[in-house]
Amino acid sequence: MRGTLDILILRTLAWGPTHGYAISRWIRETTKDELQIEEGALYPALRRLEAREVVESSWQVTETGREAKVYQLTPAGRRQLERDLAGWKRYVQAMSRVIDARPRGAVA
Repeated sequence: MRGTLDILILRTLAWGPTHGYAISRWIRETTKDELQIEEGALYPALRRLEAREVVESSWQVTETGREAKVYQLTPAGRRQLERDLAGWKRYVQAMSRVIDARPRGAVA
């Protein structure tokens, strides 16, 4: 579904500023390896979100002592996340109703 990666990134950043590898790791661990975000998808998405000004970044020294680009939500990013989550929840509920539906007779 379009925008899914953006929601995953914004949701991860809602916990606080972090670098790209930690975003990818958090998504993988939280979904028990069901979702794995490749670098080739993650970093272009982060650049796109920065261009839309929903994420901002700065270079910082990480807990391991290396320098990394750290991303964080902007106020516009928090508002975007709230809107996206509400839309996603409506979508999931609608899909669940279709998947769990029982036939009421012939469909065609």
